[in-house]
Amino acid sequence: MHKGKIRGVRITGLGKHLPERKLTNADLEKMVNTRDEWIVTRTGMKERYIAGPDEPTSSLSLQAARKALARAGVEPEQIDLIIVATVTPDMFFPSTACLVQAGLGAKNAAGFDLEAACPNFVYACAVGSQFIATGMYDCVLVIGADTLSKIINWEDRNTCVLFGDGAGAAVLQPCPDDRGFLSFSLGIDGSGGEFLKIPAGGSRCPASHESVERRLHTIHMNGPEVYKFAVRSMPDAAIDSLARAGMKTEDVDLLVPHQANLRIIEAARKRLGLPPEKVFVNIEKYGNISGASIPVALTEAEEQGLLKEGSIVVLTAFGAGYTWGACTLRW
Repeated sequence: MHKGKIRGVRITGLGKHLPERKLTNADLEKMVNTRDEWIVTRTGMKERYIAGPDEPTSSLSLQAARKALARAGVEPEQIDLIIVATVTPDMFFPSTACLVQAGLGAKNAAGFDLEAACPNFVYACAVGSQFIATGMYDCVLVIGADTLSKIINWEDRNTCVLFGDGAGAAVLQPCPDDRGFLSFSLGIDGSGGEFLKIPAGGSRCPASHESVERRLHTIHMNGPEVYKFAVRSMPDAAIDSLARAGMKTEDVDLLVPHQANLRIIEAARKRLGLPPEKVFVNIEKYGNISGASIPVALTEAEEQGLLKEGSIVVLTAFGAGYTWGACTLRW
């Protein structure tokens, strides 16, 4: 444990993992009343990956974590803290973090799950970085992972075409204070909670024959209301995060937004005044993978050589709750 002044925190390793099974728009045409052209025009999605029956969130998390640790050159016993950010834990308890810890053999780690819907990864980085900044820990493993296919009504064409499964992980470690995470902007507005939710399964509506028959354990969404919130909240959060870092949109080298809908991403890009080449988009391959969306995109941006030394990168997301979160970092 290191005591003293606040330390800088950066990402030293990234990793992603997607299930093997690919579900294309052509496949969906055989399952529900929809068309490839309709899906692409309205969402930008062409395919997504779907976890198998024996592939829970912890399994995807473990695979992504191992890749991130390898890239960071970190051994499992060096991990001080594991944060798994997910809306689809393996079970209510124990936490998915416990299962990941056991799978990795991270014998010295503490851990917990975090749930803030689609901005999960940004929230988890905000939380995890504080442990390092204050000197309590030196190495935090942050994982954004979801298996949304397991909580979808596959007869509801308005939601089943949107979501996929995946996991992304990041290793956080100390760095000079002019590098790494420079600022965070987080927020919630519970008045929008009715527009995107899973009604049953918690203490308000425990599982019953009736709740299962009424499919209350699957995603229910008011698409138009969520869209209106998203096109406002994603750019607003990004602008606020930049302001907290003493920067403006013209300082941004790369924007990595939550991949929920191409039209939402485009609206945010135009609102921020950024050219297309400064916005990372991979929604056509994965659909909306919730908390895994940004870490998977960030991993691919690094793999494609888009994250240069000293680049200013902004992550921004919105989600159910409503929730929103953004951060600015110098790579």
